[in-house]
Amino acid sequence: MKKHFNYYLFFLVVFLAGFGFLFLACLSVPASLQRFNTANYYLLHQLILLIAGVILGFVFYRIPLKFLKKWAPYIFLANFFCLFLVFLPVIGLKLGGASRWLNFGKFAVQPSEFLKITAILYLSAWIASKLSDAPASGWKSTAKRGYHNAVYIFVPFLMLLAIISIALVLQSDASTLGVISLTLLAVYFSARTPIWHTFLVILAGAGSLLFLIRFEPYRLDRWLIFLHPESDPLGKGFQLRQSLLSLGSGGIFGKGLGMSTQKFGFLPQAISDSIFAIVGEELGIAGAVILIAMFVFFFYLGVKIAKNSNDKFYKMTAIGITFWITLQAFINIASTIGIFPMTGIPLPFFSYGGSHLVAEMIGVGLLLNISKNG
Repeated sequence: MKKHFNYYLFFLVVFLAGFGFLFLACLSVPASLQRFNTANYYLLHQLILLIAGVILGFVFYRIPLKFLKKWAPYIFLANFFCLFLVFLPVIGLKLGGASRWLNFGKFAVQPSEFLKITAILYLSAWIASKLSDAPASGWKSTAKRGYHNAVYIFVPFLMLLAIISIALVLQSDASTLGVISLTLLAVYFSARTPIWHTFLVILAGAGSLLFLIRFEPYRLDRWLIFLHPESDPLGKGFQLRQSLLSLGSGGIFGKGLGMSTQKFGFLPQAISDSIFAIVGEELGIAGAVILIAMFVFFFYLGVKIAKNSNDKFYKMTAIGITFWITLQAFINIASTIGIFPMTGIPLPFFSYGGSHLVAEMIGVGLLLNISKNG
């Protein structure tokens, strides 16, 4: 069957990115005036990076997928190398006690955001090559073959997760590590690998999470506030409290676009981590539900693209990109409404910050590429 460009996905992302930019235009003025004494600093910065994201998204829409599969390991290694450049003086940038950015003057690049997509490409290409060598029946299932699966498939996958974990733990970026780990596990599971592999990784991940929470006070504080938000409403629980106030004050239909009062310094991280709370305040429950429905529709379209793909590499890449962007959206929303601890995960296409937006546009370009050529 002839493949077709997925116009539903295209127009959905155009609307999300366009409305996200418009929403930020209204939201960012108070913070921009307070910090830079100009009304449009954040908006112009976001516009430049949105344009860069659109250009790179178009490049990845046009790039031959077979070429991308061939070069996926090298792209991943280059990205992984950049994770350690953030610790170097001058080029590395440290903010809030964490070293996660590369300094390029007025712009800072976060390599871990691009690792989300390069790791998807690498793992998809590697598993696809393994599947091409496997028998027609798929993964081996007998006792002898089960040993083969563990040694030649599962152990290398665990090693990949381990080296990514080490790099991101050094950057104190457990939130990004969680998103990447779950995304790669979704890619691995979509290859119809033995189910016990997935369960074992989940158990190991849960144990690692407990370890990270136990030995990092700020992570423990986030979980304690999540479990008992009333314990410190004016301190560590202030952001969650203000987020809930923003959502509640919007009512059913909201105060109107640009009419938020919480954005005037009351809600921390209003233009980034807590932007969904402002959506609820200005557009109400109705607007918030519509936005959630759009991300659900994005997930449906991405899964449909993966299902219609004939090539294993294309299929797993589409699954990975779809899962990654949707997972980020729902983690951000869940943390804002208090059913998940605060994480610092941005809301795709909405939150201020260039690296995640550029990476997401590249991911969308690849999804559209797969929809047409996969």
